Amino acid sequence: MNLVSINPATGEEVFSHPHLTSEQIAQKLELAQQSFVKWRNTTLEERIKLVQNLALKLRENREYFGSLITQEMGRPISQSYSEIEKSAWACDYYAESAPIHLAPEIVELDAKKSYISFEPLGVVLHIAPWNFPFWLALRPVVPAILAGNTVVMKHASNVSQCSLAIEALFQEAGFPVGVFQSLLISSPAVEQVIQNPVVRAVTLIGSGRAGQEVASIAGRSLKKTVMELGGSDPFIILKDADLKRTVPEAHKSRLRNSGQACNAAKRFIVEEEIVEAFIDQLKIAFEAEVVGDPMDPKTTFGPLGNLKTLEKIEEMVNESVKMGAKVVMGGKRMNRQGFYYEPTILTNINKYMPVYQEETFGPIAPIIVVQSVEEAVQVANDSKYGLGATIWTENYELAESLIPQIEAGNVYVNSMLSSHPKMPYGGIKDSGYGRELGGWGFRELVNVKSVLIK
Repeated sequence: MNLVSINPATGEEVFSHPHLTSEQIAQKLELAQQSFVKWRNTTLEERIKLVQNLALKLRENREYFGSLITQEMGRPISQSYSEIEKSAWACDYYAESAPIHLAPEIVELDAKKSYISFEPLGVVLHIAPWNFPFWLALRPVVPAILAGNTVVMKHASNVSQCSLAIEALFQEAGFPVGVFQSLLISSPAVEQVIQNPVVRAVTLIGSGRAGQEVASIAGRSLKKTVMELGGSDPFIILKDADLKRTVPEAHKSRLRNSGQACNAAKRFIVEEEIVEAFIDQLKIAFEAEVVGDPMDPKTTFGPLGNLKTLEKIEEMVNESVKMGAKVVMGGKRMNRQGFYYEPTILTNINKYMPVYQEETFGPIAPIIVVQSVEEAVQVANDSKYGLGATIWTENYELAESLIPQIEAGNVYVNSMLSSHPKMPYGGIKDSGYGRELGGWGFRELVNVKSVLIK
């Protein structure tokens, strides 16, 4: 059985590749280990130069890489180009900041010399998702490699062309063979990789269920894991919010990538005084989306990434409507070829509905009405997830007083949530643990070694 890529805009197969055999997997892991022995002894300056080359190659091949993203997971081409630009920007930051974050820390003790060094662990397995196939692949991989690790990556099965393109990207940038390898394997084969003695750490960006399974396997082998497992981010709109600023950001946060972002706004928590105005303006913004072929630069709203995601969104909305949710707009699959679902606004939401309880990984905007700031915070925290949250208000003193009350790894005020290379990114509760990006991201996948010379 092969790994198959389906074009979400047409439903047609565009790529197929056989799974690696157990013997091939073992060979690649052995190569990764052999490469690590050499790579760890290269200078940081050498690694930085290669990461700078990586950024250069990303920009030089933006159109090609962007077209692969759009073909395999359906994002409008302009957004795919932006993903490549962001990936290159992150490489720039990693290369610039690596000497700071990986430099030894001097500790003043009664000794001739005492310090903390940050040294590589070995071979790292990264398990990447399909929704941002370059950005979420490179985000943890590049700092891990800069720190002296080598990496093998199991990408989502529906973006195998992107996975192979990323491997070729590292080769074209001049990295030694084996420093980065793509593993075209099935999900069951991941256990073999994790249990292999050469693998010393695992990073995963994906679902809670995948996180539980991977953490369980890694735990039995005493291997470190870093997990980013999605969320149901609250978008809190207080009654004094400037809707001229809030609505465009709510629109963008909910519908970019057709709603398929872990840190997208998932639950709109709105004080009653302004809820009607907010819904009216959000509806106008949603109606302005240009639906079409994602390869057309004029298209702003494309299909969902695969049939499974479409069916899940359909099921969540239908079940919530049966439980009393009211459809303001949308609410059904589009009558066209491909995996398209209408931009949807739902009201009359209660806490027992799927669109309240679960992650809505699609273009669904549930509106939850609250009577006070205190209720808004309570509803925001009433979730098993804790990735991010945003607060919209003109009262900055109030906003800052609410930040410590919000159970999330990221809280933004008057700005939609996004991952920034300089800021650590990750969640709490069922959204996972550990951090990517910033200095914290560099230090998740290193041996923090205490050194004392008396």
